[in-house]
Amino acid sequence: MPIDFHSKNNRFTYAARQAYLSWISTIRNIVDVKGKRVLDMGCGGGIYCKAFAQMGAKHVTGIDFSREMIKGAAENCKDYPQITFVVGDVLDTNLPSSTYDVILARALIHHLSDLESCFRETYRLLKPGGIFIVQNRTIEDTLQPPSENHIRGYFFEVYPRLIDIEVERRHDGKTVKEALLKVGFRSVDEHPLCETRKTYTGLEELKKDLLARTGRSILHELSDPELEYLVQYISERLCNRSTQEIVEQDYWTIWVAKKE
Repeated sequence: MPIDFHSKNNRFTYAARQAYLSWISTIRNIVDVKGKRVLDMGCGGGIYCKAFAQMGAKHVTGIDFSREMIKGAAENCKDYPQITFVVGDVLDTNLPSSTYDVILARALIHHLSDLESCFRETYRLLKPGGIFIVQNRTIEDTLQPPSENHIRGYFFEVYPRLIDIEVERRHDGKTVKEALLKVGFRSVDEHPLCETRKTYTGLEELKKDLLARTGRSILHELSDPELEYLVQYISERLCNRSTQEIVEQDYWTIWVAKKE
């Protein structure tokens, strides 16, 4: 069954990683956040709120519809007084207009059927000249072949039915760009990104992460026995990496829209 974002059991599932240099470098090439006000829409466990603070943002606001996620994010970012979290709806945030220099929507829009309402709200919240960064996977990103780096690819190799779930919820690049332009953005650029997700000391650490379904909503579509079989399958494919470092990477698409 789909992940329950409101469950206490999932409070820290999106707070257990850090933003890696591949992501930080990409964002820095897009915009300098030093001294800026940043909003993270659908912030989950606050991983990227923390990254923005470390990159020099003046203030970061994280908003998520799950009170449990916000609790996990607050704990994750407790040492950063410049970060504030609020529980709210990304389609109608109740946050003040023309407030933010930079807004991020990372791994959010595949949970939304109404892109225009989300993008219209984002446009309202941005200052003139503000930057909106949308990061999500297209179906092409999702179905990259499996390897010792692209672990996600094995999910679909073992359980092809998961492809149907992804096809149903993933927006293609044309749809995203058209929705951004329709709400008023006049400049939209698209970039591919291969992002380091996490570095594991070896196979056992990876297996533990997979079995916990950490930060992987698609794995909540599997029963416990199915997940155990998947992890065993991956273990057999990566048996030569049992005591070697494993660098997991994910493929993404980033759309950058500017408010005139």
